[in-house]
Amino acid sequence: MVRLHRMRRACAATVHTVSMPLPASHQLDTLDARLLQLLHDEPQIGVLGASRALGVARGTVQSRLDRMTARGVITTLAPQLDPAAMGYPVTAFCTLEIRQGTGPEPVVRHLSDIPEVLEAHTITGAGDLMLRVVARDNADLQRVIDLVVVHDLVERSSTVIALATKIAYRTQPLVSAAADA
Repeated sequence: MVRLHRMRRACAATVHTVSMPLPASHQLDTLDARLLQLLHDEPQIGVLGASRALGVARGTVQSRLDRMTARGVITTLAPQLDPAAMGYPVTAFCTLEIRQGTGPEPVVRHLSDIPEVLEAHTITGAGDLMLRVVARDNADLQRVIDLVVVHDLVERSSTVIALATKIAYRTQPLVSAAADA
């Protein structure tokens, strides 16, 4: 009896995540995954080169690209840029607390005018916005932070400097996982 009670408690304490299956129109198949991997590995390959490498018709590659672009899977064909190679080797993450009752939009508009602010996300927890910023050096980071916090609605900020990138922004593992699902 005690054993059964312990098992029930253990089962009740176990958290199960249930993932809802995506509609078929939102899933990536094996060809989509192979195409995305090829474009990742050889970004200048082009549609004709991709069709030859994948062994499918050029029209198939083009229709897959069009479909994934329309669905927002492919968001840009622009090159990926490295801020460090452009003279901004310091990366930092800033958490901003915004005056309550105002919403983040005025602050986000302000942040959009600061070139060193690469990303801004609304978040849960102690802060309201999480930013990724870059700078030329630590003194320049102070200048960037001063620009960020000068807005009247920013009540508090906290900044951490990234020492090294251990896993760079990536999406290819998601492509593989989506194709396997």
